[in-house]
Amino acid sequence: MDILHIITLALIQGLTEFLPISSSGHLLLPSGILGWPDQGLAFDIAVHMGTLVAVIFYFRQDIFAISRGWLTGLQSGTQTENSQLGWYIILASIPACIVGLFFAETIETHLRSTLVIGVTTIFFGLLLGWADYTSRSSAQYNISGLTVKIVLIIGFAQVLALIPGTSRSGITITAALFCGLHRESAARFSFLIAIPIILLSGCYKTMELLAAPSVNWNDIFIGFVISAVSAFICIMYFMKFINRIGMMPFVIYRLILGVGLLIWSFY
Repeated sequence: MDILHIITLALIQGLTEFLPISSSGHLLLPSGILGWPDQGLAFDIAVHMGTLVAVIFYFRQDIFAISRGWLTGLQSGTQTENSQLGWYIILASIPACIVGLFFAETIETHLRSTLVIGVTTIFFGLLLGWADYTSRSSAQYNISGLTVKIVLIIGFAQVLALIPGTSRSGITITAALFCGLHRESAARFSFLIAIPIILLSGCYKTMELLAAPSVNWNDIFIGFVISAVSAFICIMYFMKFINRIGMMPFVIYRLILGVGLLIWSFY
């Protein structure tokens, strides 16, 4: 890949992984419009690991506190808010991990079309807008108000993110808003439960990579760094302004993108 190809794809991955706008819809654009070839499995792993590093670094204090509380709870048998949150992150990750392990390749093969991504981008964008609108009057919980029921709803909603065009952060934030969480808490929990999913996906793809041909490590390093930095900046500003701007800018953007993809699929 040339340097423009590397920078563009890494930026797309870094900026869209955590925004509720569907990374799969955006990754279609360079190959479809510019005719770029597939970037390969190794590069996919690199940019995903970059976004993983970004979210871990941004939430490092939360992760340390949750991990320490969870381990202490295992040893002492007592539950604190942090140990409970650790269990909730694990619980919310299980449905998508199981379904993804057995069906991700099938879903990717049969549903990864411009038409499907256009439809899901619009549909789940409208659902996000509805959730955001209703949450203005119904939001009542911070992340400390999570329950097993709410966590399971968010966890099973995350399974839908396996469908291209859904957006993992979009559908989990949508579910959290419908369950009564405030915007910031919905986004925070969505990002925290992304960590096990991205990690498992990266490990699974790395196993596939072992049978792949040689890798261009220069491309890998550049893609990793750019995706990590762009993802960190994206998370930082998203968390900073989410309560002020809400979800409607992303909903409008998804509608425009979805309509564009539908037009493209027919012409």
